[in-house]
Order: sequence, then structure tokens, then C-alpha cells
Amino acid sequence: DFSFLSMFVARACRRTLRRRGGRTTTPSRTEPRGYAASALAVRRNGLETFLQRPSQYAILPPPLPPSFTSAENDYWYSDSTTQELIAVMDACLYNTYDVPRAKGIFDRLQAQGNPAVQIHMINTMLEAYTKMAVAHKDEADYWVESAWDLFESAAEPTATTFAAIALIRHRFPDHAQRTFSSILTGIIQADIPISDLVTDRVLVDDEEAVDIIRELSKAAIDLNLPHIVAELGEAESLGLDEEEESVPAVRPVVKQTDKTVPFNLETLRKHLSRAASARRALPADVNARQKLLEDTVYDAAKERLAKQNEMFNKLGIQDTTLMQRDLQRWMWQWHLLLKDRLAVEIKEIAMNEAGRRLGHKGKPILSPYLSLVNAERLSMLTIIEVMRLQGTGGVSEGMKTTRALISVGRAVEQEYKAHMCKANHIDLPATDVSRDYFSKMGYRSLQERRVTAAKMMTDNEGWTAAWTQAVRSQVGAILVECLMDVAQITRTKMNKMTNEPISEEQPAFYQSYEYMRGQKLGVIRLNPAVAERISKEPMILHPRHLPMLVKPRPWVDYNQGGYLYSKSNAMRFKDSIEQRSYLKHASEMGHMELVYAGLDVLGSTPWQINKRVFDVVLEVWNSGKRLGKMPPEVYDVPEPEAPENIDTDLAQRNVHGIRMKAYNQAKAANHSDRCSVNYKIEISRSFLHETFYLPHNIDFRGRAYPIPPHLNHIGDDLSRGLLKFADKKPLGERGFRWLKIHLSNLYGFDKANFDDRALFTEQHMDDIYDSALNPLTGRAWWRKADDPWQCLAACFELYSAIESGDPFTYESNLPVHQDGTCNGLQHYAALGGDAQGAQQVNLARGDKPSDVYSHVGGMVEKMLAEDAAKGEHYALLLQGKIARKVVKQTVMTTVYGVTFVGARDQIEKQLRDRKDIPEEECWGASAYLAKKVLSAIGDLFTGAQDIQNWLNLSARLISKSIPGDRIPEALREYKESKVRKNAVKKTLPDHKLRKEQMTSVVWTTPLGLPVCQPYRKAMKKQVMTSMQSVYITDPLAPAEVNTMKQASAFPPNFIHSLDATHMMLTAIECQVQGLTFASVHDSYWTHASDIDTMSSVIRDTFIALHSSDVLQKLRDEVRGASAERIWHSPTIVSL
Repeated sequence: DFSFLSMFVARACRRTLRRRGGRTTTPSRTEPRGYAASALAVRRNGLETFLQRPSQYAILPPPLPPSFTSAENDYWYSDSTTQELIAVMDACLYNTYDVPRAKGIFDRLQAQGNPAVQIHMINTMLEAYTKMAVAHKDEADYWVESAWDLFESAAEPTATTFAAIALIRHRFPDHAQRTFSSILTGIIQADIPISDLVTDRVLVDDEEAVDIIRELSKAAIDLNLPHIVAELGEAESLGLDEEEESVPAVRPVVKQTDKTVPFNLETLRKHLSRAASARRALPADVNARQKLLEDTVYDAAKERLAKQNEMFNKLGIQDTTLMQRDLQRWMWQWHLLLKDRLAVEIKEIAMNEAGRRLGHKGKPILSPYLSLVNAERLSMLTIIEVMRLQGTGGVSEGMKTTRALISVGRAVEQEYKAHMCKANHIDLPATDVSRDYFSKMGYRSLQERRVTAAKMMTDNEGWTAAWTQAVRSQVGAILVECLMDVAQITRTKMNKMTNEPISEEQPAFYQSYEYMRGQKLGVIRLNPAVAERISKEPMILHPRHLPMLVKPRPWVDYNQGGYLYSKSNAMRFKDSIEQRSYLKHASEMGHMELVYAGLDVLGSTPWQINKRVFDVVLEVWNSGKRLGKMPPEVYDVPEPEAPENIDTDLAQRNVHGIRMKAYNQAKAANHSDRCSVNYKIEISRSFLHETFYLPHNIDFRGRAYPIPPHLNHIGDDLSRGLLKFADKKPLGERGFRWLKIHLSNLYGFDKANFDDRALFTEQHMDDIYDSALNPLTGRAWWRKADDPWQCLAACFELYSAIESGDPFTYESNLPVHQDGTCNGLQHYAALGGDAQGAQQVNLARGDKPSDVYSHVGGMVEKMLAEDAAKGEHYALLLQGKIARKVVKQTVMTTVYGVTFVGARDQIEKQLRDRKDIPEEECWGASAYLAKKVLSAIGDLFTGAQDIQNWLNLSARLISKSIPGDRIPEALREYKESKVRKNAVKKTLPDHKLRKEQMTSVVWTTPLGLPVCQPYRKAMKKQVMTSMQSVYITDPLAPAEVNTMKQASAFPPNFIHSLDATHMMLTAIECQVQGLTFASVHDSYWTHASDIDTMSSVIRDTFIALHSSDVLQKLRDEVRGASAERIWHSPTIVSL
């Protein structure tokens, strides 16, 4: 709680009132002790100065409407057709699959002057031409000449460009168009360090590399360049003999027959056991272990199935335990059939496509994509992806066809790119903890190091192209269709008449249709027998995105960082080409340094599994019983009984139908929760004795999230209870006090002052000891907590600290939290200098924390009392039931733009969870209550509402604007289309103007992150696949903006971006001060002993952020970007 910000808010109020001609008095309260020193420290490290610097932001042209194009538009926004051509070219170049076809595409793009032709693409073409010249001696002249022509056309050659042409010059001296002296001169003119060339990945052969070095040395002597001679001599002495990192083979772990576990969990265990074995073989080389962990995803699954099948064959299917585990056997049989089927299918597709002209209508080129990954891996990949997707997208016992096809296609793309990363042996750039992020020199140094690292990693990784959604769906369709063709199961039942078994072959998957929200959608359904097995052996985890054993790769570019092999983007922009363009441009301009630095800080926090909590979790899990939110193995809520008059009373029948629907939904949710907990436990077990890391990236607003999805600190109470910091620090006196306060907060006693919270813990010491010593057999005090698993972890930690004999010296690694109070309202209060709002959300100093949720709940109770006096049905039903929890989510999300429907849904969920309101009454009661809650909030936070209205109005104007230079062009186009009808007008009609509204709301955060709202009226296009016609949204296709969504989303997204900025600033400052830091959006974590320091950092960064005149900078940026735009006059009038 940011209680020391009262002085800052008072100053903000005075500034606001002076602008309005009002007055205010200075509070008599003195500044809190330590505030001046803390603020001075902030000024000293340059944070405030940095945030108050003139804003740097990018203004990119909005996408042009469909059917229009320009060179500038093509540069920023690639279209689907071009992207598909580039993707085909990339696939054809891999392993020289079809270089002539790739060359044809490249020559066409280059002749058109397409801006997609970049130097890294040229480098890849040069490498392919070299391989073709070596492999096809009779065509060597053609390919070498093509390589030299391509080299001469390269406008901005890199070290790889020169290394590739030097290799061609060395291998084919008779065809050389340049001497080594000329090549060396070009290297010097391009300002490329000679060390970059001689260490480039293109020079893989040591002897050839040494020969080229000697040739360049002779050229340097001829050119009288002694410093180059010296550098090349040093390189030659080193011998360029860095051996490829080799990882010793790891003995596979054989599962004992009496310890059977579900296939997917055992796959994960097998996958992780390889890393454990590597830990024993390579104890000092965690990088090698991490590479092994990432590289064995599908191989581990294949080996697991093979071993399981071998065990089946040895023991025989008569074994009763094996008869209950048919899924492993089925999947192995599918794999054996599918890999052979795919090998034949891909060969036939390649033969049919041979000689076909690229782009032939209705006939996509797919064989190059299918040849990127071998048939055996494609088989395992397809099976695992399809099984993982069952039950997703609201489809019971199946999945949406479109989702399945795109997911499988994307998995192939990711596997290929991961293989490319591995093949090129990417080195990890060194990281450095800077103490001076916010000065000009420090920021410039940070940028220079990142640019150097980005260049190194890009050159080493090589070039690959992104696939379009259409390509993913078409590739996925072939693989899924083949799987459905070969996947059969044998179902056996007893004949009741003869009492003999009857067996029948049935397909494991089949196509069907389902109506969802009034639309007919294609779905892939599972055979009931397969669905039954999966319900007992859930498969939802994709093992590629696990916690890392080493610190993540530092983020050096928008698409470079995180995992070693698995490709990740710094932002989750969901294929939004506009957001990608803004992000890429900002990164190139050096505006993103602190965003990358913040992500590196979050990813560098070391974690461990809390074994004591894990032991309790495992015991509860294996018992199959319900404990709090841990779901039972068998759903234990009785099914609603049908009323006796259900056949004759329509009202009772409807009520029973509502109750049965809720029961079935809860039962299905129990299964889903069980699957989720299952994997949390399995991953925790696998990482029990490891220190691990969680790579992070951000959403389009800048909010940070861990990339591993299943076990992280942003997860639920169980996930958080299982995690602790790897590093330990002595508690000290203050840390011991904060540990007690933390335990009180977790239990739910978090609205009193800090002294009372610490006292609460002391008064319950017997319960805490009982919880720590007898978590499952004692009084179970911890189970009654708001966050029971985290509370249990705190009980263990406090018990251990006291029992150590000296709590102050006890080394603790339990994360302790500092949570904001409705952070959205805190930012609104600071932005507008709203003293009343600041008091409600603890920006102003008070004797104890204000609780805005309880305050709103009290206001609503008064409204209910008034309505109840009038006999209102829902008021009578809800009286006395408006707990803080019922209104909390709605209050919290109001500032994030929650609608009435959203508020109703939130409240309905809370009312259903209470269990004291009939199911059939929940919907109507939630609608009634939502109106009351929203009314109460509007009365309480008028200042926030004013800012929201201004942001909303601004967004509506921006999204309805049209670039001035588009009006003449659009009018000309419109006139030409109407000439034949003799209906030419001098102005554009409204429907034409709407098509010209292509401008998204864009702003830049104080850290330099461009935020581009992705809301457009995207049209779906039909894509023909081998399975069926699917409709997909093409993110590369231009579409007019969704004005309503752009306007309604701007206020919450803007506040989210400020919240994310504050978190990033806090993370960076905590690293500078030597603190371990983690965050869950507005909840900041560190060691108990460092809470006071982190609290000061939180306050200082918040003050510095809001002292930088955030709204004025936003206004300036929006006005600057809108200077040459035009608005339709009726729009202005209506607004």
C-alpha cells in the first residue's frame, strides 16, 4: 500500500486546482520520515530526469484500405501473398530442397523492388547457391555466376555476406569476379570487423577458414593494412578450432511395470529425466543441459511409447493392469502407421507439385513445408498436438477443426525453427548488471551492448520466414487427415447373450459439426473410448515451454530472447502486423532498451520448488480427496434430484434444467482443474532439486507474463505456494516482522494496520505450529485461509525461523508480497490529483488501510435496504449477502472499462460460488446487483470517470480520422468507379469514408514501448484444405478499425500500460539495489528482509512516473500523430 504518497497527491491536487482557478490549502501533516532522502536518491540516480525527457515516439502510416498499395505501405505491412511466397522460398532453401524454385521466387521479388528482400535473405540465398554449385558440378558455372551477381546487388552487406562470397571465391577461383583484395576492400568500406568475418557460421570447415584467412592476409599486405594483418594472424593462430558442443548420450530411464502413470505424464518425466541425467554427466554445464531439455521434446515421447509397447508385448494384454491402459499401446500403433503413411504421402505430394507453377489457383505448394521435418517427428508431433487439444474451445470430447489444423501447422513451423537455432550453435550474449540505466551515458551503453548482441545472434541464427495462417492450416490439414485415416482402436465388449467378448475396429477420430453461438462449426471428435482414457490420463501440456535450467537468453530484439532454441517474441501480438511494425521500428530506433532490461530482470530471478508444501500437495493429490480448491478425483457433489412433478410442471422442469446444466458444467470444470493440478504437480516433482528460471515476455500493453504456462507465480494459489526463491537471505528484525504480516495477509486478515496484523499472527502461533507440524492431521487452521497453500508455506517458514533459535539470522527464501490497492484507481487518482480517490485507494496516509471494496459493498447494502423496504424481490434475496468478495472484481475492473454485461457475469460467478442463492435466481440477481454496484462506483470516483471520458473521446476521434493525403486518392478512385453510371460526386459518401478509417489508437509508454490497439473489423477468408474448407482471420489483410472497440478499450489499456511501466521501473531499480524481484502485475515480491527497501523503490518510481506529466505527453503525442488527419464533420458534431 503506497501510503507515503500523500505529499505527492497533495501537490498534484494543487496543480490541478490552479489550472481550474481554484484554491487548496497545504495539509498540516509533515512529510514522512525518510521521504526527502528517498526522493533525493531518486533524483540522484536520474530516474525523474529520465522520465521527464522529451518523448521519443514513432509515427507510422496506417495501413491502406484493401485494393490500395504504395511502396511505403508495402515496407511496413507485408501482404499475405508476399508472405506466402517468402515462406515457400525459405522452405525450398532448407537442405537445398528446391533451390531453383526458391531462386525464381527471389528473382521475382527482387525485380519488383519488394521491400521484403533484406540482406539476411540474400545471405541465405548465397549459401544455397554455394551448396548447389558443390552438389551439381555440371551446373556449377550457373550457380557461381548467380552468386556473384547476387553479391553485387547487396546494398548493405554483412559479415555473413562477405564470408559467403569469400568461400565461393576460395572454392571456385576460376569463376571469380573479384579478387581477395577487392573483397577485403569491401569489408573495410562496410566497416565490418575482420573478426566478425573469420568467425562467421558460414565458415564451418577449419581448413577452408584458415586458407581464406591466409588469402585475406596476403591481400592486407598488398593493401598495406598492417592492423588487418595482425588481426588475421591472431585468428589463424587460434586455428578456428572451436569444437561443436557435444552432449553425451543419456541412458534412458525404464519405467517399472508396477509403477504405471499416465502416458503424457510419463512422457514429461522421460523428457525431464534426460536433463537430470545430463546434470550428472555435465554438472558444470547447465547450458548443455538446457539445450538437451529443449531438444528432446518429441524424441522423449517416441521413446516412451516404444518402451511401453515393448513392455506390453512382453507381458501380454491379458494383464489386468495393462487392459486399463490401452492409450499408450494405441498411440504407439498410430505412430508406426502414421510415420510410414506420411513418408508416402509427402512423396506423392512432391511428385504432383513437380513442375507446377507457383501460385496456380487453388493449388498451394506444400511439399517444401512438409519436408522440413522428418516423417517420424511429424508423426509424433501430430499425435501429441491433437491429443493435447482435446476438450478445448468449448468442444467436449473433441476440438474445433480450424484450431486443430492451425495448431498442428504452427507446431511444425516451431519445430523447424528450433532445429535451425540448434543447427547454427547460437552463443549466448553476455549480460551485465548496469547501475546507471537512466543517465544518457548509461542508456547509450545499454543500447550499444544490445545492438551488438542482436547483430551477433541474428547473423548466427540465420534467416527464416514466418508462415501465414493459410499455410499453417493447409499443412496441418494433411497431417491431421493422415492421422485420422490410420488411427484405429479395437473396442471389446461382452456379449450378454453368449457371455463372450466381441471386438470391433473403430476410428479413433471422426469429423462432425457443432452449433456454437448460432454458427455451424466443423469439429474433430474423439472416439468415446479414447476420450475415456484421456479423462483418466489428461494430456494438456506442451513440454516445449518448461521452466529453464539457465538464465534465459537476454532480450536483444523484438524476436530474439528467452529460450535457447524455441523461438519467442518479446511481445504477444497475435500476428498483428501493425503492432509488429511499431515494435520492430521502436527496437531499431533504440527506444526499447529499458523494456528489454526489465524483461531480463524478471527472467533472471532464480526459483525452487518448496518441497515441504509439495509433499503435502502430493499426499492430498494421491488421496483423491477434495481440499479447498484442489479438485477430487471423483466429483463429490450429488446430482440435483428431479422434482416429482417434472413431467407435468413446466416451470419445475425449467428450474431442474438450469440446475442440471450448472451441475454438468461444474463436473466438467472439476475434470479440467484436475488435469491442470496434475501437471503442476508433475512439473514440480521433476524440478524438485533444481534451480530454474521463468523467461518472460509482454502483452501489447506492456504487462509481463512468464512464458512457461503451467507452473509460474502468476498462477493460482497452489502454483504460488509451490514456489520459493532459490536465494536465501537472513530475516533480520524487520524481515521477521514482515513475515508475520505476510502470513496475516495470506490468511485474510489484511485490512488492519501492520501492528495489528503482526499481532494476529502472534495470537495464532499455536495454530501456525499445528499447521506446520500436522498439516493434514491437525486442526487444519491453514485450510481456512483466503490463500491456503501460500498460508501453509508461510506457516512452514515462520515455524522454521522460530525453531532455528534465532529468527533474525534465519535464512529465508519465501517471497513476501506488497500489493497495491486497486492499482487502476491509484493511477487515475495520481493522474488527476484526485484527493478523495487517493484516500480510498491508500495513496494518502492513514491510520489503517482503506478498503475500497468494502466501502462500495456498504454503499450497495444501503441501496438494497431502500429497495427491500419497497418489496423488491432481488433486494430481499440479496440483503446481507453483499460480501467484499462479491463486488471486488467489478470495482477493480471498472477502471479497466468493464461493461454492464461483464459486471453481471463477474457478479453472477460470485453469487453461484456462495451456494446460498438458487441457481435459477443467480442470473436475474446478478443483473440487478450489477446496476447497483456500477452506480455506487460512479458516485465515488468522479475524477477517474472524467479522465476515462477524455480518453474515450480521444480514441473515437483518432479511429474515425483519415490521413489527409488519402482524400484526393480515395475520391479519384471513387469517381473512376462511378464514371460508367454517370453518378460522379464531389464528396465521398459515408460508406466510403468508413472504409478509409484505418487509424488505430497508438501511444508510447514512458519506457518507450509503442502500444498499438489491435481492434479491427477483420474479415474471415475461406481456405481450402485437404480435409475441409476452413474460415480463418488473416492478420495480414488490411481491415478498417473497430471504432467502438478502439474507444472503449483505450482507457483500460492506457492504465494497464502505466501499471506495466511502474512495474518495469521497480524491477530495474530493485536489481540495481541488489534485490530479488518478481511481480504479479500490481503485486511485487521480494525477500522479507528487503521489503522496506522495495517499498521505498515502489513509492519512488510511482512518484517519478507521475511527476513526468503523463497526460500532457500523451496529448502531445496524439496531436502530433493526428496533425495531418481529417475528420468527417458529422463525426465532430456527434461527439
